[in-house]
Amino acid sequence: MSKLIVAAFVSLDGVMQAPGGPQEDTSGGFPFGGWLVPHADEAMGETVGELFDGSADLLLGRRTYDIFAAHWPRIENDPFADGLNAMRKYVATRSPGPLEWRNSAAIGPDAAKAVAELKATNERDLFTQGSADLIRTLLAAGLVDTFRLMTFPVLLGQGKRLFEPGSPGLGLTLERHRVSDKGVVMATYRAAGPVETGSFAIDD
Repeated sequence: MSKLIVAAFVSLDGVMQAPGGPQEDTSGGFPFGGWLVPHADEAMGETVGELFDGSADLLLGRRTYDIFAAHWPRIENDPFADGLNAMRKYVATRSPGPLEWRNSAAIGPDAAKAVAELKATNERDLFTQGSADLIRTLLAAGLVDTFRLMTFPVLLGQGKRLFEPGSPGLGLTLERHRVSDKGVVMATYRAAGPVETGSFAIDD
């Protein structure tokens, strides 16, 4: 069975909206598009490169897919763009509109069911980028195996968040981490079952 990896760029207060540019996603009047760019460095680039090395397939919601598809196919002579364009892409969508980006396939409106089937039959792992609504659906269905989060030293105060109120509780185990010179915390967490609790109270 393959694994489902939630990969996300997040601010310190958990916002994941429009990290790469001012016009990436302005929904809700979001004014901070491109907030990760000032923190980019070699260490961050290496970590992103590992994620997009072609060993896993990309899973996207339709909004994120449309944003990516409008940009990356136009980029030439760039190894990252070449790899992303060649990568297999699965899209959770209710829209009948065509998916014109190379190597794209729709998985239908019932994302949880479709992703569960992919995990059971796909030889390669799946990972998400962006796609906040899709991630919430997959979390609620208990389908997420791993989180690969890059947390940036900035507070945004508004925007779409990776974890919204009502997200299910989940215990996590840290598998590895790295901190860039610009303060970006790059960490991989494995889902570890229910949240464990305890107490520091002293019994009488």
